[in-house]
Amino acid sequence: MEAQVDERKSAALAEANLRVEDGAQKVTTFAAAREMLRHTQVLQDGAGADEVDVGDPEQVPVFYLDGKPHKTRRAAIARFFTPRAISERYQAVMEATTDRLLADFRARGEARLDEISFELAVAVASKIVGLSQSDPHDMAPRIAVLLRASFTNAKGLARWKNLLLRSWYGYRFYVKDVRPAVRVRREEPGEDIISQCLAKGYSDKAIMIECMTYATAGMVTTREFIVMVAWYMFERDELRADFLAADEERQFAILLEILRLEPIAALLYRRSAQDLPETCLGALREGARFVVDMRAVNADEAAVGACPHALDPDRARGQQGTFMSFGDGAHHCPGWQVALHETRIFIDRLLRVPGVAMVKPPEMLWNAPLMSYELRDAQVRCTP
Repeated sequence: MEAQVDERKSAALAEANLRVEDGAQKVTTFAAAREMLRHTQVLQDGAGADEVDVGDPEQVPVFYLDGKPHKTRRAAIARFFTPRAISERYQAVMEATTDRLLADFRARGEARLDEISFELAVAVASKIVGLSQSDPHDMAPRIAVLLRASFTNAKGLARWKNLLLRSWYGYRFYVKDVRPAVRVRREEPGEDIISQCLAKGYSDKAIMIECMTYATAGMVTTREFIVMVAWYMFERDELRADFLAADEERQFAILLEILRLEPIAALLYRRSAQDLPETCLGALREGARFVVDMRAVNADEAAVGACPHALDPDRARGQQGTFMSFGDGAHHCPGWQVALHETRIFIDRLLRVPGVAMVKPPEMLWNAPLMSYELRDAQVRCTP
């Protein structure tokens, strides 16, 4: 029997490190994942959701809300992620930041992809959030070290040291980036998250938490996505040629297919809000936990077709969308179109730099708290 092709880069790393929490039933098929993620009596779980006080929904990140409070908040932020908002407010930032980063790359002749892609992600996310008083080039390292300190499994003395560092890095981010933006937005509200928070009477602490939520959800995941896409492009001449010759729709299809193979968010936890006597998982008691295994779901042949571990950009046309890479249901990723647009713009322009080549592939690491891969130190060079 002929072995199936497996072109995934992060599969072995994920297989060795992916861990499901005790007591959570695993969902591995596309149909079951869609049913359960869209179920109206299912609540957000994981990532400390059970420890968050949602008594005042206006002071809690939207990630942790459910039901009517969640629906209300999602409706309030929806305008920040529409195609119109992307074209009118964010695309100019994506293009200008990409051009600046690549001009610097061409002048120096070399660059680290994880660093410049993170700076792009910071610039775009800061526009959405309203962190308008800081230079993204200066802000990116501050956010990077804060996030690194926030997601660690350190034990003993190392854990206490990390807590101190996280407090210091958080304070520095607040003083240098968040507080100046809040001060300006109090006087001159804009079309951004901070202005909306101020209009609703958010405390400074709640605004800081909101900024960190978007930093984690938008900046970190986009960085990994861009580096992974670049890795594929530099290794596969035919894919690179296809992408550069394609229109926008085809380019999006290629990006979505790469993300299907290499989902950054690997596990989505949920729990039942009440007894559910009939589901595709069987009868569930109130509080029963389950977890959607994104890697398994995205490789479900019943949904994605034959050879599910091989790259085929035409799959996305059949699905007309994102598979499960950005989640589904009430908690699907609101900024998925932003991530696709900035990745498409950056990759397209990077690949057109004269003489560009990847001279060192990224090192793959595993982020245990996030159950996600990380790509570091990918080196690219070009003709100066």
